[in-house]
Amino acid sequence: MATNVQSPGRETLRSLFHNPSVLIGGIILAIVVLMAVFAPFLGTIDPNQTSTSTRLKPPGYEGVMKVYTDEGRVKVPVVYRMGSDTLGRDVYSRVVYGARISLVVGVAVATIAIAFGMVIGLVAGYFRVLDSIIMRIMDGLMAIPAILLAIAVVSVFNAGLLSVIIAIVVPEVPRVVRLVRSIVLSIREEPYVEAAITAGTRVPTLLIRHVLPNTVAPLIVQGTFIVASAIIVEAILSFLGLGIPADEVPTWGNIMGAARENFQLHPHQILYPGMILAVTVLAVNMLGDGLRDTLDPRFSKRF
Repeated sequence: MATNVQSPGRETLRSLFHNPSVLIGGIILAIVVLMAVFAPFLGTIDPNQTSTSTRLKPPGYEGVMKVYTDEGRVKVPVVYRMGSDTLGRDVYSRVVYGARISLVVGVAVATIAIAFGMVIGLVAGYFRVLDSIIMRIMDGLMAIPAILLAIAVVSVFNAGLLSVIIAIVVPEVPRVVRLVRSIVLSIREEPYVEAAITAGTRVPTLLIRHVLPNTVAPLIVQGTFIVASAIIVEAILSFLGLGIPADEVPTWGNIMGAARENFQLHPHQILYPGMILAVTVLAVNMLGDGLRDTLDPRFSKRF
């Protein structure tokens, strides 16, 4: 009698779709991604467009913005769904466009940190001679608080997207290195790895074919947490004025940073971007928790 046996990949997908953390976090994150992709269609006006006649307006205010074009000054009707800031810019449009920078920074930092950390971790875990040297350097970097290290790095470069990404990648790499190293140390003693070494398999081939596949699932989980951390750190840097300038590209951090002086009288300028930031980070963390529960055998759950 034939038995219905599901493949491991299909079983994993089934578990993911039955995990409430993955479903809720994934849906919320998908909405944020769509908001970033379709920002030009969702935003009401140019997020950097200023208007002195519509400064510090409350949410829902319907007014007329004076816009200078090639044909001269033109009056454009605008509905400020989330109010306006001190320069008369539409907070709603800035929040929508700000999702782009947060997601780009989060994904870029996770990708770069995992790429560098994976290579360094493989080398540190396999070559005992280099292990102590590499890990002492990583321990030194981890001894410094991530936000302070990011501030120190970003202060060396000019404010911009690239400098922000580099500043956040530096403190994230040691965490990936420690994760990959621990996996390599546990795998290198496995019989199939020792058999490959005895058979004369070259070290690069051994690491890529036998060791690297075992790091994929933990790195996917770690990558989600790096994305969430990177989004928060970018917001902190921008809030402090060390990230991307507010007059160039709107981010959730510099939107809140520009509204600090008027927080008591106009709290909506910080409330709306802060809420979107919190929901996005929560969604990424929920997705990471769900992936960990499903992909990591130590936390495996059946739904």
